[in-house]
Amino acid sequence: MTAKAKTPTERLDGLEEALREAFAGEGFDVVRSRGELNLTVPRDQVLAVMRRLRDAPEFRFDQCIDVCGVDYLHYGCSEWATGAASSSGFGRAAAREDASAGDGTRRFQAVYHLQSVATNTRLRVKAWLDAGEPIVDSVVDVWRSADWFEREAFDMVGILFAGHPDLRRILTDYGFIGHPFRKDFPLSGHVEMRYDPEQQRVVYEPVTVEPRTLVPRVIREDNRYQTGGDAASG
Repeated sequence: MTAKAKTPTERLDGLEEALREAFAGEGFDVVRSRGELNLTVPRDQVLAVMRRLRDAPEFRFDQCIDVCGVDYLHYGCSEWATGAASSSGFGRAAAREDASAGDGTRRFQAVYHLQSVATNTRLRVKAWLDAGEPIVDSVVDVWRSADWFEREAFDMVGILFAGHPDLRRILTDYGFIGHPFRKDFPLSGHVEMRYDPEQQRVVYEPVTVEPRTLVPRVIREDNRYQTGGDAASG
């Protein structure tokens, strides 16, 4: 007689219990939210934790389905907050916040999404990285699929993966300046490109567009939303 298959909730309960038993101590944290499990680990233990998550019989996470980077520079702040609207109700520009906002010692996170085919479970693993040196060990030796994922996180966010066999940009070109997914990267970029007919090649020049943030217009009165005789007469 075959054993009864576990429900999704039972599988998640078992994984959560196993994670709390295996990874307890300073810097470790297990959080269950919206039907998903998140494991936060110290930066210097990422490689050892990943190997255990792959090899231990209670985990068996045989697939790394994504690696990405997150910038928490302005986390919890809103550059769209402005004062009261003008009497006319038209939009107004918003001043950008100082780029120094946020916790510099915990600015970046390396985030890994793992899947176990054997147990039909998923897990999100996170590690905090310093703003000055966002470096973490590469997990390419654990899952080969992490190769291009780590290159993308390096290209877009600037996270360095120590031990990666070929850490190059993968979405931007070799002369690109900065990392587009960082919160202090201007929407207009740092350079603009054009074709120079004299040199017969594409050249890069300092960007000429002035960065600014605009708040959408606020319309106080609009006869399209009126009812009764006023709308009909309008």
